[in-house]
Amino acid sequence: MSDFNTATIKAAIPGLAAHLEENAAFLNEADAKLGDGDLGVTMQRGARGLLEIVDDLPDDLGMVFMRCAQAFTKTSGSSYGTLLATGLMTAAKACKGRESVPWSKVPALLGDAQAAMMVRGKGALGEKTVLDTLEAARLAAKGLDDPEALLAAALTATEKTLDRLRDEPARQGRARMFAEKSVGLDDPGMLAFRCLLEGLKG
Repeated sequence: MSDFNTATIKAAIPGLAAHLEENAAFLNEADAKLGDGDLGVTMQRGARGLLEIVDDLPDDLGMVFMRCAQAFTKTSGSSYGTLLATGLMTAAKACKGRESVPWSKVPALLGDAQAAMMVRGKGALGEKTVLDTLEAARLAAKGLDDPEALLAAALTATEKTLDRLRDEPARQGRARMFAEKSVGLDDPGMLAFRCLLEGLKG
């Protein structure tokens, strides 16, 4: 399979939503150590929002990504939900009017999403946030056009990034207020990104 389309996304949403539901408590617990403790709720509500729209998604991938973004903004006012929606809206612009996109374009889509999220959240690489896992996934996916290989590479890179930054202090968002107490703890946003990849991988 060299391209992905609306059918690809429709097929992925149920498994993704189920995985986010299963990990809601885990994400809430991780977030409670460095934030508000509601990240799992954010992902759970977003997942349920995706399930509500899955049967009515159009062929235009740009519109599909926009509707996915709206699913997260409608169900949650959290900063992480806003960041995810920002990334999805960026993908929507890049895919506007297209009914299929080569898997090889995924790194570019991830890069554009990351850039938009950096602006929206006023973040930078190396601050122990989801941006670091996005960058790792983007680099790992370069040159790959097989979806299974792409997801596996992105997931491996995400795990390595979690390991690399675990003993660093958080430097962004609410987590930075915990300073040295954040050392040894995984960033909740990075864990949520891993859950997204796991859910897509099935």
